[in-house]
Amino acid sequence: MRIVVLTKPVPDPAAAAERLTPDGRLDRAASPAVINGNDEYVLEAALKLSEAHGGEVTLLSMAPPNAVETMRKGLAMGAHRGVLVTDPALTGSDQWSTIQVLVAALGELEYDLVLAGFDTSDGVGGVVGAAVATRLKLPYLSSAARIEPDPDKGTVRVRRISPTGFDVLEAPMPALIVGTQLLGEPRYPSLKGIMAARSKEIVTHSLADLGLDGAAVGGKAARTKVTDQRKPPARGATQVVRGAPEEGAKAIVELLASRRLI
Repeated sequence: MRIVVLTKPVPDPAAAAERLTPDGRLDRAASPAVINGNDEYVLEAALKLSEAHGGEVTLLSMAPPNAVETMRKGLAMGAHRGVLVTDPALTGSDQWSTIQVLVAALGELEYDLVLAGFDTSDGVGGVVGAAVATRLKLPYLSSAARIEPDPDKGTVRVRRISPTGFDVLEAPMPALIVGTQLLGEPRYPSLKGIMAARSKEIVTHSLADLGLDGAAVGGKAARTKVTDQRKPPARGATQVVRGAPEEGAKAIVELLASRRLI
């Protein structure tokens, strides 16, 4: 099986507080970059599928040139190769531009499945996967908790989280699947994997390589912009209830009653 995993380098959530540049955009130089957390879960699913059915896993990112080092972790986990789209014109890209670039890059690849994380920790949009599937006219299977391809039949079955439990969906391949954290905890790179990642191929493409115009995508073509920014209001005073469970329950009821909420 040929699986492409969409990954995005994002500022490390465990690092210092994120900062904004004067124009309101995220200051990505203020903290080290890591693979987006939700992308690691779908990468883990891709690696398990590759181990079970054979084939290869390709990482696809649109990011600055230094994303090569971030992608090495995904290669160390077990991905076979990486493709990085990087171009100075992409600075300041919004989701619309990201979608155009990923669609063009996927047009250069062969795949049975494209996997994407639920959303990213820096943008939290959660629309790129669906939009890429729409542009490529691929079956779109969302909120996946389990992925079960049948290479012989050329189909894939997904258990999708729903408000009432699970839905079971089946679609022909190639297909695009957006996964959830229920796919399984990402593995840690082994020493052997880290050493092997150094020699694995990462192909880089510019916008021109993909037949895209830097004036049509990227920061100059952004369809969204930051118009204002402000800090959240300070947290108000809190009341801590200590003691036996019965005492706590009584205190909560009395508090809600005093505010006429019950």
